[in-house]
Amino acid sequence: MIKWEHSVFALPFAYLGLFLAENGWPRFRLWVWVTVAMVSFRTMAMAANRIVDAAIDARNPRTQGRAIPAGKLRPAWVFAAALISLLVFEWSARSLGVLCFLLSPIPVLLAWFYPYAKRFTWSSHWILGIILGIAPYGAWLAARGEWSWIPAFLSAGVTAWVAGFDMIYALQDMDFDRREGLYSFPARFGQKTTMRMTQVLHGFSVASWMIAGHLAGMGWIYTGGLVLIAFFLIRQQWLIRSFGLQRIEESFFVMNAIVSIAIFIAALADLSLR
Repeated sequence: MIKWEHSVFALPFAYLGLFLAENGWPRFRLWVWVTVAMVSFRTMAMAANRIVDAAIDARNPRTQGRAIPAGKLRPAWVFAAALISLLVFEWSARSLGVLCFLLSPIPVLLAWFYPYAKRFTWSSHWILGIILGIAPYGAWLAARGEWSWIPAFLSAGVTAWVAGFDMIYALQDMDFDRREGLYSFPARFGQKTTMRMTQVLHGFSVASWMIAGHLAGMGWIYTGGLVLIAFFLIRQQWLIRSFGLQRIEESFFVMNAIVSIAIFIAALADLSLR
């Protein structure tokens, strides 16, 4: 139900913020607690989404097979898993420092607010973007505990990137959302405008990550990684325009997994060479 494979979207960016803050391989204790925080938060957030959306998922042909509407898991069990994950997340945040602990309610509240947002606003995609965008800045604060433009631009790029690919994913439910009176960018503006908006958002992402790398003193390897990322973001657009929703899994999961892993590997290689 949690879809562990989707953790690949945010976890490399958390590591990216941590490695840049540490200017290379981080302290082992920090790496462990950042990993625990990311995994526990991801579990809590996905459980919250499934609990809140259970009734909607049961009416949507695409999501009727999910664990709760299909009767594979009881809502009470999922809620218990969410509560345990929340406690683990808060413990890990406290282990990463007082500042991280004090700020930890922000992503938690956003995670529980996000599944309700589509009931009244089509800006829910940006809320999801902010939730994942917190990852690199949170890891940076865990290591340094100070404000910096480097993680700020990383987070801005992640926010726009996630909002863009979530809009693409929402194309699958465009007709259903309209029938149910739910709000999403595709349901409000249609597929053509949605694809144009994702182009703008993903262009902004690459530019933000480029600025972050410049501020961090990254070199040609990191820049080359961003060129590769731009190619795969363009391919993501091409797949939808050429094949429609038939290649949605490749467009959504494969392309975005490559983006997050590629930027981390490029940054790690650049830092190692330096």
